[in-house]
Amino acid sequence: MGPLLCLLSAVCFGAMAIFGKLAYDAGVGVGDLLLIRFAIAAVLLLVVAGTTGALRGVRRPALVAGLAMGGIGYATQSGLFFGALERVDASLLALILYVYPALVMIGAIALRRERASARRIAALVIASVGTALVLGGAASGTLDPLGAAMGFGAAIAYTVYILAGDRVGAGMPPVALSSLVCTGAACTFAVVSGVRGGPGLDFAPSGWLWLTAIAVVSTVAAILTFFAGLARVGPSAASILSTLEPVVTVVLAATIFGESLGAIQLLGGAVVLSAVLVIQWPAGRSRYAVPEAVEAG
Repeated sequence: MGPLLCLLSAVCFGAMAIFGKLAYDAGVGVGDLLLIRFAIAAVLLLVVAGTTGALRGVRRPALVAGLAMGGIGYATQSGLFFGALERVDASLLALILYVYPALVMIGAIALRRERASARRIAALVIASVGTALVLGGAASGTLDPLGAAMGFGAAIAYTVYILAGDRVGAGMPPVALSSLVCTGAACTFAVVSGVRGGPGLDFAPSGWLWLTAIAVVSTVAAILTFFAGLARVGPSAASILSTLEPVVTVVLAATIFGESLGAIQLLGGAVVLSAVLVIQWPAGRSRYAVPEAVEAG
């Protein structure tokens, strides 16, 4: 069950960009998508955390820090991700975003939480080559520079979020931290929506279906199945199994939207994923390779 739960989590996370594209097609705006996603997810996760007693005993500083992680860090990452999703293909964005494990490794070394090694340096070089191939393969004029920049910005924001979460989340049940993160993000997007005059809910009825799918499937279910799998197989195996996520996005994007990556981009994506495997393989995996609170997206 452990590996199956981890793979199911990766599928749920991988489908998020697809649900996002379908929501855009239904007329949902980025701001409304983010507000509704986190509002639904926060309510559901708070119910789970309250029912299981995960929030019991969490001190006020930790509560504030968890809310700040969501309101600042995760809100920034999600805003950049879904903003980029308006401009670039879901499959390309998935490959760009998945450079974050290498960025986390660089940050951990810079902060002296990890030591540099030949293995990690090799993974960084491999990831850099793969990223160059992904972008180079899209250099035919179809690549949106701003969309690509926002995708990299999302990866950088996620890196900062993970490194901060390693300190904030120490000793806090993962479900409790996840509920606080989603609540903080919901509050941020509620403020942004209020400044802009409130949410615009005049999109097609099908938009609610895709918004619910993003919140329930690609946020709540994805997080809970990841933690359930993590408890059974351990962090190393869970990390490696999670590399299925961008593969799912690429396959679904090709099937549903007819998106196609060139041979060079596919090669670059395979190289990026191989770098992730080098970092995460159990013999010497960095403990920062996979976030402990909320997965990518």
